[in-house]
Amino acid sequence: MTDNDRTENELNDTGDTGIQAELPSCVRILEAEGKTIYLVGTAHVSRQSLEDVRKTIETVKPDTVCLELDSERYKNLTDPQRWKKTNIGKVIREGKAALLLSSLIMSSFQRRIGKKLGVTPGAEMAEGARAGKKYGAEIHMIDRDIQLTLKRTWRNLDFWNKMKMMFQLTASLFAVDEVDEKTIEELKEQEKLGDILQIFGDEFPRVKIPLIDERDQYMAQKLREAPGENIVAVVGAGHAPGISAEIKISRSVEPLETLPPASPVGKAAKWIIPGLIIALFVWGFYRGGSEESLGSVYIWFLVNGILSALGAALAFGHPITILSALLAAPLTSLNPMIAAGWVSGLVQAFVKKPTVRDLEELPEAVISVKGFWINPVSRILLVVVFSNLGSVLGTFIAGSWIFARIVG
Repeated sequence: MTDNDRTENELNDTGDTGIQAELPSCVRILEAEGKTIYLVGTAHVSRQSLEDVRKTIETVKPDTVCLELDSERYKNLTDPQRWKKTNIGKVIREGKAALLLSSLIMSSFQRRIGKKLGVTPGAEMAEGARAGKKYGAEIHMIDRDIQLTLKRTWRNLDFWNKMKMMFQLTASLFAVDEVDEKTIEELKEQEKLGDILQIFGDEFPRVKIPLIDERDQYMAQKLREAPGENIVAVVGAGHAPGISAEIKISRSVEPLETLPPASPVGKAAKWIIPGLIIALFVWGFYRGGSEESLGSVYIWFLVNGILSALGAALAFGHPITILSALLAAPLTSLNPMIAAGWVSGLVQAFVKKPTVRDLEELPEAVISVKGFWINPVSRILLVVVFSNLGSVLGTFIAGSWIFARIVG
C-alpha cells in the first residue's frame, strides 16, 4: 500500500471525505480520544510547507494548533532576541557546552539550506502559530524538550560512537551544496525529511529510539491530550508515520520526560581511570624509584596538557586560554568532578567576554563554518569541547605510554 493510499483510507475512516479534496496531499486525518487530528507533514525549510500549513488551518479552522516544538524552541522562534540573554558562563559550569554546540551545528544545517532556498527554518511552525491565532485556536507545543532528547541520546552512545557522532555533526557543516527546492519537496513527499535529528537516527541505529521513536510516542500522546475536537498538528514529514502508528495507543509520557540514570559502568569509569593512573605512578615508584615515578609524571603532564592546549588552539582560543588548558588538563583528568574544557572555556569567556551583539549575531554567524570560529560565543563552546577532547585523548595516550614504560 502506498503512502497516498494509506492517507486516503485514513480520511475515509473518519468520514471527512468532503474536506479531503480541499486539503494538501501531505495531510493525514487521524482519530483519537474523540478528536479529529489533521496531521500536516512538512519540511522545515520548504516554502510549499508554509502554504500547506496555512491552507490546512484556513480550511479546518481548528480548536487547537499543535506544533512540533518544545516551549524553549517556541520562545526562540517567536523572540529571536532571546539569544542575548544567554549566560555563557552558566552554560559552561553546568556542563552544557557540548549540548549547546550540537544544537547550534544542527540549526546551522537547516539555516544554510533555508538561506539557499530563501526560507527561514521553522517558518512553517511560525505560520502555524500565526494562522492558528488568526482563527482563535489555542497553540500547543507537543515535542519533548530538545536538551532532554540530546541528553537521552548521549547516554545511549558509547565513547567511540560519541566521537563518531561529533564527527558527523562537524561533517554536516559541509553537507548542503547540492540541495535545491525540488529535492526538498521530493524528500518531503517520501516522508524522508523531518529534521536533522532524523538524519542522525538513520546514521546511528542505536540512537534512533531516543531521537525518533520516543519523540513519535511523546507527540502522539500529547496530541491525544490536546484540548478541542478539531486539531491541526504541524510536524516534520518524517514523524508522520510514527505518530500515525502511535496515535491509538494510550501511554504515560512521564518515563520519556526523565533522564535515565547513568550506567554504573560509566559512573565507575570516571573514578577508575584516574585511580588507575595514580596506581601507575605508585607502581612506577616501587619498580624504579623516584626517577621512574618522576618520568611518568612528566609524560602525564606534557602529553595531557599539550593535547588539551592543542584543542584550545584549534578553536582559536586566546594565548592565555591555551596556557590554561595546558596547566589544567593534567590535574582535571585526575578529578572526575571537573573538566579541562570548563577551565579553558571560562578563561576564554573572561579574556574575550562576549558582547550582547555577539549573542544577537550568533544564529546567523553559525550559518558558515568560518562563523563558528569568528563569533566569540561559539568560539568559547569550541574551546570547551576541543580542550576536553584533547584531554581525553591525552589521558589514553599518556596512560598507555606510562604503562608500557613501566612493564618494559
